[in-house]
Amino acid sequence: MNDSLPTGEALWVDPVRCDVLADRQQTGRNHLHAQSVLIGMVRLIGLIGFGALLIPGAALAQNIEQEPAKPPMMAKDADPDWEVVTVRTSDPDGTQYGFQLHGREINLYRRTVEQLLVFSYGLHDNQLANIPEWARHEEWDVKGVPDISGKLSVRQYKGIVRKVLTERFGMKAHIEQREMAVFVLVRDREGLKIVKSARPSDEPADESEDANGGQVSMHAVNMSMGELAEWMNFSADKPVIDRTGLTGRYDLALKWTEDEMRAPAESNTSPGLLTAVQEQLGLKLEATRASAELLVIDQMERPGTN
Repeated sequence: MNDSLPTGEALWVDPVRCDVLADRQQTGRNHLHAQSVLIGMVRLIGLIGFGALLIPGAALAQNIEQEPAKPPMMAKDADPDWEVVTVRTSDPDGTQYGFQLHGREINLYRRTVEQLLVFSYGLHDNQLANIPEWARHEEWDVKGVPDISGKLSVRQYKGIVRKVLTERFGMKAHIEQREMAVFVLVRDREGLKIVKSARPSDEPADESEDANGGQVSMHAVNMSMGELAEWMNFSADKPVIDRTGLTGRYDLALKWTEDEMRAPAESNTSPGLLTAVQEQLGLKLEATRASAELLVIDQMERPGTN
């Protein structure tokens, strides 16, 4: 694996919603996030989306009336690794933040290892065990290029992030089943309030979210219930397990207030998440104890400068 990055390849940037999701966990274990920290990145397609284009600098002046062609999707069965990758400690005064793509180059700015684990394994942070304290707080920049051309799918993007955890952070881990406090997502007795998607079932979900002052709105097209439960992991205070029994893909919209204490007290705010899920989706989050996956970290170390 090479450690030098190509230059002059910043042709477009895809916003990724992961910043909102990860930063809710970074602000505290209760997942209350009173302000938007998107820094211009609020979109995820299929829990990561690659769609909106931004042409920076001189390229914008030269292409003001042209959008660069979107690269094709990577082959579905491809399992990309890093052709080149560097990992360095983040500049605490740096203004770049989050998950970005510049052409083929993947950039992860000011991410903690915990955030990378939560995203790449699709888990709640309560489902991580033996994670070093530094991995919860120290921020890192990851820059690299996949060894296969094309846009990454959700699965491929998660996989390549897991590989940098293994290859650069020396991570060794295993999965256990552990009983823990969870929410189970079930159908409400009053009936579903979501509609089956008209899109082909093999297409990825298209999801966007906006957060402002603790008020959050989410719209999703072609989302499975498993994907919805995984998405809720970033807003709920415990892991969410899908037990709806629904196997199709659905279109849905949800508005809620992140601070459950504000929701009933202020008439101009949306309800809290649990109430919103029931009233707006016809689903229900029931608190219980159940067996769930636990990612146990056996080994992890800070990477050297590379």
